[in-house]
Amino acid sequence: MERKSVFVTRRIPRAGLDLLRRAGLELDVFPEDRPPTREELLRGVRGKEGLLCLLTDRVDREVMDAAPGLEVISLYAVGYDKVDLDEATRRGILVTNTPGVLTDATAELAWALLFAAARRIVEADRFFRSGRWTGWGPMQFLGAGISGRTLGVVGAGRIGTAFAGKSRGFGMEILYVHPRANPVLEEELGARRVTLEELLRESDFVSLHVPLTPATRGMIGAGELALMKPSAVLINTARGPVVDEKALVRALKEGRPGAAGLDVYEEEPRPAPGLTDLPNVVCLPHIGSATVETRTRMARMAAENLLAGLEGRVPPDLVNPRALEARK
Repeated sequence: MERKSVFVTRRIPRAGLDLLRRAGLELDVFPEDRPPTREELLRGVRGKEGLLCLLTDRVDREVMDAAPGLEVISLYAVGYDKVDLDEATRRGILVTNTPGVLTDATAELAWALLFAAARRIVEADRFFRSGRWTGWGPMQFLGAGISGRTLGVVGAGRIGTAFAGKSRGFGMEILYVHPRANPVLEEELGARRVTLEELLRESDFVSLHVPLTPATRGMIGAGELALMKPSAVLINTARGPVVDEKALVRALKEGRPGAAGLDVYEEEPRPAPGLTDLPNVVCLPHIGSATVETRTRMARMAAENLLAGLEGRVPPDLVNPRALEARK
């Protein structure tokens, strides 16, 4: 078989790259620790049969035109909304992702954000480091308790279910919003499926776990934020555009909700103006899957998907099976 070549848009854990090299593929790995520019992406993919890319890379018709021999687009990510799936399918290009692997890591980070925002951890840490602390005081950095409160989960898929499941031990009432009933949450946690409006009104903590679709884009806007309690905490580890970030800045300034914890942003990597100036928001640089174990497994999955497609096999995590028909 003729040696095939692959463009990898960022350095990923060695386990994945080694797998591709052992298979005899010719690798062109973008060397910088940043997303490639549009020009760099187009140049890098030219003449390649495989593309291993990230959530940050927009793979549209122009990119596919630059690589007329492209066979597989393997995403080192779960989401694939930046790939023109219809165009890839029409051309018979297989598109794959890495589902399931980052469930626990993302659910754990959502809890880390919940605790940090509720108990004002980052704000207190900054205060201490500044040298302004003069000793314990009964009114210093009063935050919100977690045990016995109401937890709202918007999106009860894999990550939302794992997130809710980790509330065991806190004696929380669980509300959730999902297109279908979730028997696991209802039977194991006594969770109630409610409307989004009811969830926002009643929850002390609201955590978002929905995919980015036309229906979920901007689903949390000014009107929805106004429904939340002044003491409530909003957590977003899903996708940035699910929340109207400018509306969130205004709402946090007005104290409804009382705090937020964010790992994703509407226009990554740029936050909305004024967001990072607010003391009642914890901002992380999209590290939901950033554990050694998770990122290594993602690298292996992305490499295995790519290899399968290039070798004529059906990739384990194919998201556009109709592309197989277009190849016939």
